[in-house]
Amino acid sequence: NQVLEMFDHAYSNYMEHAYPADELMPLTCRGRVRGQEPSRGDVDDALGKFSLTLIDTLDTLVVLNKTKEFEEAVKKVIKDVNLDNDIVVSVFETNIRVLGGLLGGHSVAIMLKEKGEYMQWYNGELLHMAKELGYKLLPAFNTTSGLPYPRVNLKFGVRHPEARTGTETDTCTACAGTLILEFAALSRFTGTSIFEEYARKALDFIWEKRQRSSNLVGVTINIHTGDWVRKDSGVGAGIDSYYEYLLKAYVLLGDDSFLERFNTHYDAIMRYISQPPLLLDVHIHKPMLNARTWMDSLLAFFPGLQVLKGDIRPAIETHEMLYQVIKKHNFLPEAFTTDFRVHWAQHPLRPEFAESTYFLYKATGDPYYLEVGKTLIENLNKYARVPCGFAAMKDVRTGSHEDRMDSFFLAEMFKYLYLLFADKDDMIFDIEDYIFTTEAHLLPLWLSTTNQTISKKNTSTEYTELDDSNFDWTCPNTQILFPNDPMFAQSIREPLKNVVDKSCPRGIARAEESLGSGPKPPLRARDFMASNPEHLEILKKMGVSLIHLKDGRVQLVQHAVQAASSLDAEDGLRFMQEMIELSSQQQKEQQLPPRAVQIVSHPFFGRVVLTAGPAQFGMDLSKHKAGTRGFVATIKPYNGCSEITNPEAVKEKIALMQRGQCMFAEKARNIQKAGAIGGIVIDDNEGSSSDTAPLFQMAGDGKNTDDITIPMLFLFNKEGNIILDAIREYEAVEVLLSDKAKDRATIFKGKMIPNYIIDSNLEMENMDQKSSENDSHKPNSEEVPSESQDTGAVSEEPEGGGESSAVGDPDPLFPASADSASVSRAEQDPHAPGPAEAGAPEPACTPENSQPQEQNTQTESNSKAHWDSKVQPMESILADWNEDIEAFEMMEKDEL
Repeated sequence: NQVLEMFDHAYSNYMEHAYPADELMPLTCRGRVRGQEPSRGDVDDALGKFSLTLIDTLDTLVVLNKTKEFEEAVKKVIKDVNLDNDIVVSVFETNIRVLGGLLGGHSVAIMLKEKGEYMQWYNGELLHMAKELGYKLLPAFNTTSGLPYPRVNLKFGVRHPEARTGTETDTCTACAGTLILEFAALSRFTGTSIFEEYARKALDFIWEKRQRSSNLVGVTINIHTGDWVRKDSGVGAGIDSYYEYLLKAYVLLGDDSFLERFNTHYDAIMRYISQPPLLLDVHIHKPMLNARTWMDSLLAFFPGLQVLKGDIRPAIETHEMLYQVIKKHNFLPEAFTTDFRVHWAQHPLRPEFAESTYFLYKATGDPYYLEVGKTLIENLNKYARVPCGFAAMKDVRTGSHEDRMDSFFLAEMFKYLYLLFADKDDMIFDIEDYIFTTEAHLLPLWLSTTNQTISKKNTSTEYTELDDSNFDWTCPNTQILFPNDPMFAQSIREPLKNVVDKSCPRGIARAEESLGSGPKPPLRARDFMASNPEHLEILKKMGVSLIHLKDGRVQLVQHAVQAASSLDAEDGLRFMQEMIELSSQQQKEQQLPPRAVQIVSHPFFGRVVLTAGPAQFGMDLSKHKAGTRGFVATIKPYNGCSEITNPEAVKEKIALMQRGQCMFAEKARNIQKAGAIGGIVIDDNEGSSSDTAPLFQMAGDGKNTDDITIPMLFLFNKEGNIILDAIREYEAVEVLLSDKAKDRATIFKGKMIPNYIIDSNLEMENMDQKSSENDSHKPNSEEVPSESQDTGAVSEEPEGGGESSAVGDPDPLFPASADSASVSRAEQDPHAPGPAEAGAPEPACTPENSQPQEQNTQTESNSKAHWDSKVQPMESILADWNEDIEAFEMMEKDEL
């Protein structure tokens, strides 16, 4: 009854003070007419001088059992509304609000007519208007991709000289992917297939353009080329209803391909974006990296979608977190940070949280959600109600108002709140016969068997990487979801009860850190550290045992029967699945090419080159051709996991440290703070070597690592000991960290070389001669491979002999002929192994249209063979680096 009274207050004030304007301005008690009020930018694209709020509210009137008012409203729409205005509107907003409103109105109108009491005069007038509007939206689809332009002129279309639109190149994923329900319903109602065909083509294109390794989509896409413009991905603004419509299109239309796509995306969302109870945006090509530290309020719809999918537990978790934010601020701010502070303070009376509350109550029957609904009603009346309606919040912190009452407030908010509290007796029809669009308009499920002009199975699209176990073809049984335990939902909510009030002031997005000593959410695979005793205790509780392998890795095994409880066993299973997926993803991630550590001090002078593993953070040595050169120093503590206690020894030097005890990025930050110019991490696994192990890549810590600016490289134990032995013998050891080994003439170019160096090594004479003749340089059999032959040659010792893995590459200052012999310097060194022992240089990266020339080699190592299988064109690697740069620039832009 309270919801009905509130609806009457909002609706009657719109009809009295605003109609036929699009929206009510509740503070000034007048209608908002586009062009007569100061422009609000893109927000105004929803207004088209077509009595937006009335059309958007039509089926709400029937849900609230206001059939007489509905009949009057339909007559007003038919008589007064003009869809042929010379005005540019949003294709997305017009589709979900106006086309959806007309179709929802038509759906309930024919239902009432069939019942025999109301709407007996109705003859499909709303459907005729919907078809007219559908044709007015079709010019937006005149693109090569099939993705619609974001805006269209209702009178002139897109390309007409007077259209004042059609110059846009980008659209949001949701804008192009939230059409199928309305367009398919229009086709099914009218028998005109073109609308459904256009909407399907747009959906097909987005699916084909998904990021294949992560199965995520970006926020905005170029409508002509299909390139992703914004490459961050989440479930909030810009993407939200694309996911919603994939699942609901399956429900309404019965097309298996939509469910297959949804399940593929959902699996990726739960793998990368879901960090219970948070849902954080990530980069589509680096999905382990968060793209921002805040969430927008539109993601509040997602728990409701998860209920429809049948995944109740994470729905309960996220909904509870959002409810705690509402209890703190009275409303959900437009955006809030991971430690639940206000990021954007507005709240335009959005209905998504009420929608999820309704779905969760339907799924659980838990009266807790009736209390949540009661809170929403009380807050609306207490803080948003004004004499002429309900006003949006300008700032949830101060309670200030904005002079707007969007149409979706009447279309959705009161519908969901009424349905939350209504008994079956309060409804004049069965709501289960309909599906809600994203604007909560009602479309009847019988459309799935009406006017089917398109085959159910999309045979043009292959799903090659799908796991059938992801696909639930039936709705889950609630007895399985809540096995004899009415407290199930409460047990999930309880740990999150104080998550907002006790949130960590540092803004760390880990819920477990913000929960104090209370019960904690399950341990996530991405947060797990084998050296953390607390994590090991949690593993034990979940029935997971940890085994240390000889090569330094750890193996996890779960025995559900050893878990402390069935809930812990379930958490353990989820943890194991996450760990498998995390491991798989890390293996899939773009491999960086190997780097080089070259010892340049006496008596090595660049002859010893060690193959080093790269880092996914810090200085990119491929973009700093000169590399980083300096003397090495061992840090204290040697693991580098706390503040360096000998900074005077490390300053302006390259720090040596041991692997283990903490994240690589943490080590890098500590030595950088101590003044180091670079770092080398040495493997603590005795006897490990690049001869026998695949190249090791140091990953970040899952946070933004832009603050690390020094280069970091990884050496296996055998290679690291070469440097440590050199320090013991010669004390001052200078090394060069670079992307490729440098020619020694380049290393010492322009530097005075003492006579004793030349006397001590005959080969230095050749090098000295090269330095003085570099302009007229002609290569001979002693030189490193020519640039034309190898763009990044790597050679690793198979076994026995030399003390290093040779990495050979010419300096671009020294041109070389293509027919010169490709023998590395190390092979000519009297102290190096003979040709029979040395592995020949093998390209890590080869230009796409050229084959590596035959190398002078007699043996191949397993490691070299391993890298053969990962040959990557240089253009591809450069493209990936550019993507990273774009991603970080976008992050900075978003934060600003």
